[in-house]
Amino acid sequence: MRIVKVYTKTGDKGTTGLADGSRVPKDDLRIECYGTIDELNSILGICRQNLEEMPKKEKTILDSWIYSIQNDLFNLGADLATPLSSRWKNMIVLNEVDTSQLEKMIDYCQNILEPLQEFVLPGGTNLNSYFHLARTVCRRAERLIVSFSMEKEINPNILPYINRLSDLFFVLSRWVQKLAKSNEVTWDKNSGVRTIEF
Repeated sequence: MRIVKVYTKTGDKGTTGLADGSRVPKDDLRIECYGTIDELNSILGICRQNLEEMPKKEKTILDSWIYSIQNDLFNLGADLATPLSSRWKNMIVLNEVDTSQLEKMIDYCQNILEPLQEFVLPGGTNLNSYFHLARTVCRRAERLIVSFSMEKEINPNILPYINRLSDLFFVLSRWVQKLAKSNEVTWDKNSGVRTIEF
């Protein structure tokens, strides 16, 4: 794909083009879905730039995982931007193998993690916090895609992938914390601003 011009002015009246050439309002639920996937991809770019806390071996592994997921998300966005009837030959779409790969990543990380005893809060390291941010944006994307799937038919492999992806981000938030030798930040139901003394 060759992008000749960044601005086209075709969206100046609040519409945007889908992959099949049709135009919809920029607040269309389909656009909300793949726009949120794009947002998630941007957060993963931040994660990739914050791997300095990781040991060398795990840094290499995680960098390749994140890059692969970013490419999946770009393909997923293209899938969401394309009505099923307009898919082209050899279009790359997510399938069961992709979800299975995410499960293998989760299992790999879980091998060194202790079972959770408490709910955890984002924090402790930058990377932990960024993975929690990725997790919450991924869950928002999932909610939007569920709503969209009630209006239009979508690739049935998208929702399992997104569901497992948010699980992976949660596990990664704990995994990077462990590798950084930083304690997890746990929820204390008895704490809150009411306990602060001035």
